[in-house]
Amino acid sequence: MTFDHSTYISPFTWRYGGLTMRQVWSEIHKRQLMRQIWVALAAAQHEAGLVTAEQLADLEQHQENIDIDRALEIERETRHDVMAEIRAYAEQCPVGGGIIHWGATSADIIDNVDVLRQREASRLIEAQLATLLGLLADRIEAAAVIPTMAYTHIQPAEPTTLGYRFAVYAQDLLDDLTDLRNLIANLRGKGLKGAVGTQASYQEILQGTGMSPLEMEAIAMRYLDLPFFPIATQTYTRQQDLRLLQTLAGIAASLHKFALDFRVLQSPPFGEWAEPFGRKQVGSSAMPFKRNPINSENICSLARYVAGLPAIAWNNASQAILERSLDDSANRRVMMAEAFLATDELLLRTARLVAEMAVDETAVSRNMAIYGPFAATERVLMAVVRGGGSRQQAHEWIREASLQAWTALRRGEENPLAGLLADDERIRRFVPRDEIVALMNAGAYTGTAVARAQAFARRIRGSS
Repeated sequence: MTFDHSTYISPFTWRYGGLTMRQVWSEIHKRQLMRQIWVALAAAQHEAGLVTAEQLADLEQHQENIDIDRALEIERETRHDVMAEIRAYAEQCPVGGGIIHWGATSADIIDNVDVLRQREASRLIEAQLATLLGLLADRIEAAAVIPTMAYTHIQPAEPTTLGYRFAVYAQDLLDDLTDLRNLIANLRGKGLKGAVGTQASYQEILQGTGMSPLEMEAIAMRYLDLPFFPIATQTYTRQQDLRLLQTLAGIAASLHKFALDFRVLQSPPFGEWAEPFGRKQVGSSAMPFKRNPINSENICSLARYVAGLPAIAWNNASQAILERSLDDSANRRVMMAEAFLATDELLLRTARLVAEMAVDETAVSRNMAIYGPFAATERVLMAVVRGGGSRQQAHEWIREASLQAWTALRRGEENPLAGLLADDERIRRFVPRDEIVALMNAGAYTGTAVARAQAFARRIRGSS
């Protein structure tokens, strides 16, 4: 078989995801791991006295000689992919070929292969997450003291700092990293339990050897350095797949939140953030002036895809009839690889975005000047009460001035609110004019945001 752009190939083959992640989910690597498991099984059976040293050495010698063309040729006859790989391997092993897969069922091999690949892929995601968090820590530290407008309901609210906003995204991702590390620590293979999980086939062949099926399983899985479930049917429980997909979907949700906010802040009415834009980059085929947020839109798109995959895993887990049904097999071939490849692309793209994004501090200051005074009125309100005035009366005075200020903004004028309050004799009976002007500096109204953002950046540094 040859695959090129003259036929359908998955976008994950060439467009999305990194090379290392693609290699983890490659057919070559899958078959290498299958043979690794057969060798581990043979090694355990050698310790039981069932397999000779020469047979084991023969399997080890040909372990890396993957011949997919031959295996696919056999599969066209057998209609069974595992049996085809067994025969292709056995043809290469004149001494040990006859004992390959002794006592095993297909899921003893494939289910353990799946978890080995899931663990490899999860560790790649872990490294990507740690890299991204480091980049966010850089951003937090560099922008910890820069005041910027915060928005609730996509309406101007009160000031925050740019570093604190980055810390919001980083906190979610740090929790995601914790969840991922817990997942990796608890990933378990099926082990070697035979057709329905009873180990009956292994008990049969181990009779008289002095080794139990449990001991043989433990030895083989120790060679693979893979923990395993004590209880399994023909497969390991598909609840594990569901937990895995939910963990990846959680990462995708955090990245979607960041990318969606990025799209909002890049829009011209905000104009505060900007994606990197190449000198010859084209924003639109019809509108030459466009600078579309293509990276953050891509992140949102792929994140939605990952978010939908746990539903498939849920169905696989909940509809695993009795000891085994094969109706999860086809979708797992697609779902597992693409979940990791999509998450890999999400993290690669987000890391580039965080590293190369531009912050327009002029736009940040402009928006603070336009909307910040409204937030600062809360300081004036509290000062009036502290000076002996009525909170309710002061609230009304400030509301009246605020409406005048909004009218001025709609006419395209600068925000006059600070002057309106400083000139209001009712307010000046309780607060001196100079103090009113100082209180209307919204940039100073960021509470503990600076200190907590900086503390969180240090926490990120300590977690990697």
